Formats: sequence, C-alpha cells, structure tokens
Amino acid sequence: MEDFPSVAADSPPSLERLSGFSPSAGRLRDSGPISYLSLQEQRCVLSWFNGWNQSQRERFLQDLLGKAVPGKVCTLLDSLSTLQVKDKLPNIFECQLRLWSQWFGSWREDERNHFLHMLEEQDPIFVDHFYRSVAGTAGRD
Repeated sequence: MEDFPSVAADSPPSLERLSGFSPSAGRLRDSGPISYLSLQEQRCVLSWFNGWNQSQRERFLQDLLGKAVPGKVCTLLDSLSTLQVKDKLPNIFECQLRLWSQWFGSWREDERNHFLHMLEEQDPIFVDHFYRSVAGTAGRD
C-alpha cells in the first residue's frame, strides 16, 4: 500500500484564516465529519453552479467574498436587495442564492472549507479568482 503524499505547504487557506474572523468562535460544536445534510446541500449548490452563466457566477463570487471577508466588500446582492421591487417574484437564481446563504450560515467552519475544496475541484479557475479577490481586500476596513 502506498503512502499518501503530505499536504503541500501552498495549500489554499481556510475561510477562517482568510477573514481573520471565525463565525464559529465560542461555539461548543466539535468539528467532526461533514454532516450528511450539509454534504447534500453542498452538492446541490455545486449542481446549481454548473448551470449558472458567467454573470450568475460573478454574483455568486461577490456573495462568497462577502461571506469570507465580512465588512470588507459590499456585495452586489446587498446592494440589489435594497433596490428590489416587492411586487416582482424572485427568479430561480435568486431563490438558489437565498438557499445558499441560509445553508452556508448553518455550516461549521470545516464544512465551509469542505465546500470550497469541492468547488475548487469543480472549477479551479473560479476558486483562484476568489482567492485573488480576497487577497485584494487586505488592508481595507
């Protein structure tokens, strides 16, 4: 049986390390294996991601950035939510983003990182753009 190679020193940072803030700080929750429910939610979001066009992926990127570095970026979704006309029903994509936000908020830090790794396997260029965008927020307050 072969030994697995060790993790590279240049492995991507976790969302917690990127933001310098842990939303799970102070919680008594153990970081164990990814829950079945969280895994199914993540697979669902990745399935949606596959069907999104470029502008929808850009909106998702902005939302993901807002979650990774809260307070450092004004997300497009935040801006748009203040302009929404209440008579208009949300489209499928907007419903997907709302579910994504609810699910992401319920995931532990390790589950969030797992999602990011799954997304990176699916679209490494998108995740690379995400990391570069996060790095671009350094020093902003």
